[in-house]
Amino acid sequence: MILNIASNQQIRQLAKQLNLGAIAYKLYYAPKGFLERIFRQGTINSAIDYWSRLQMENAADQLPPVELQASEKSLDIYFLSGRKFWYQTCFCAYSMGQYTNLLLCPIIYDDGTLEKKYQNKIKRIFPNTKIILLPEIEERIEKYLPQNKFPYLRERRLNYPNLKKLTDIHIGSQGWKLVLDSDMLFFHKPDFLLEWLTSPQKSCHMVDVETSYGYPQTFMSSLTQTEIPEQLNVGICGLKSEDIDWEKLEYWCKTMIEQHGTHYYQEQALIAMLMSSQPCAVAPPEDYIVMPSREEVIKPQAVLHHYVADSKSWYFRYAWKRVLQTS
Repeated sequence: MILNIASNQQIRQLAKQLNLGAIAYKLYYAPKGFLERIFRQGTINSAIDYWSRLQMENAADQLPPVELQASEKSLDIYFLSGRKFWYQTCFCAYSMGQYTNLLLCPIIYDDGTLEKKYQNKIKRIFPNTKIILLPEIEERIEKYLPQNKFPYLRERRLNYPNLKKLTDIHIGSQGWKLVLDSDMLFFHKPDFLLEWLTSPQKSCHMVDVETSYGYPQTFMSSLTQTEIPEQLNVGICGLKSEDIDWEKLEYWCKTMIEQHGTHYYQEQALIAMLMSSQPCAVAPPEDYIVMPSREEVIKPQAVLHHYVADSKSWYFRYAWKRVLQTS
């Protein structure tokens, strides 16, 4: 175990020195995570999940287009998406639209892999969608988040795509934005979110099954000089773009990495730190469930499911099919 930890640390350090973070992830961490999932789930279950994902992706091509009426007022919802997630993004937005009389306008930010064919697939379903492509995003990044002033955020954005949900969507922008993770589905009218979208007054988030920040909360509190909220989950994340202090985020990111290294949950930790100094609207956890059980997935009682960890299997095998039954 000690040897394995040392080996992981050496690989990370070498990758950082050679500026090979993304390559190191693709060649080492991604395959390692894939193999760990197979060992945990078993070969047969992994194969079932794989084929279920393919079925879901194919089914997205069959979703009927959202009908537009000129008189309808639309509400903007934001996603980061690409080749691996476009169909999940579509199912999330489509399922939400099934339970509101208001027209939703998905605003989708390219994660760097949203090729033209996937853009066309999304536009077929959502004719009113807005897709912000990588060249436009990177132009704003260069202008508002320059490398010489924000080296840690720029490095993390490059090698840790989750951070793009914060940097790419909010940088150089104004106004309240509701950013949703793609791996979520709606099963009842989302009154809490519709009220927030109609008249946002404060940041919003959902409640996790446990506190997952990857960094000691006492350390995070020492940086913010505030108490860090427990169990904050950013599957639902409402923030006001112009209120984000990027220089403060850069300092936090730098200090976190220097003292504790990088972590998969760093984006969630940073947002928890941002939200710690302000009152927040919190999605009712009984209605907005992170990691639903198999029973809840098969017979949903909640408004929304966020399919993380082991609930991914139920997402791919059962959950999206209920959206088609409602269409």
